[in-house]
Amino acid sequence: MKKNYGIIAAFDTTSEIYHACEKVRDAGYSRWDALTPFPIHGLDYAMGMPRSKVPRFSLAGGITGFCTGMSFIAWLGLSEYPLVVGGKPMFSPMFAFPVSYELTILFTAFATIGGMFFLNKLPMHYHPVMKAPQFVRASDDRFYIVIEANDPKFNAAATRDLLAQAGGKDIVEIEE
Repeated sequence: MKKNYGIIAAFDTTSEIYHACEKVRDAGYSRWDALTPFPIHGLDYAMGMPRSKVPRFSLAGGITGFCTGMSFIAWLGLSEYPLVVGGKPMFSPMFAFPVSYELTILFTAFATIGGMFFLNKLPMHYHPVMKAPQFVRASDDRFYIVIEANDPKFNAAATRDLLAQAGGKDIVEIEE
């Protein structure tokens, strides 16, 4: 027996999907998504999405990179290669800055990419929405809202009615 993943509904214009997202958000659904062929400014606000957590990963990576660079140069000058040249100190942040700066950039980039992959649960080689026959148009000219069956407010009939009231067309249940 196949398990129901959720319900998908199609919309023709950006304004239709924008207002439909507001209605789904206001109805209290929490496990749903909007699929569009291009980014729509303000759609994340209409969906009630919180701010991304990726910048926290970036900040952590940057701080780690900077501290790694400073620590490496301090360890090198004070412990591994203690050589005084021309009266220079064994460790000075001024001399360690170029290495720290470059490691800050490198670690920030890796943390940003890693955080994005982690938060988006990538790589995801398959998603049940891809089974929907009309899904191929989501990358071309049509907009979709998918409400998952594991949403606490999900009721197949009520969800279908909500999407129909919001202007949804071709409303179909998707199997996992």
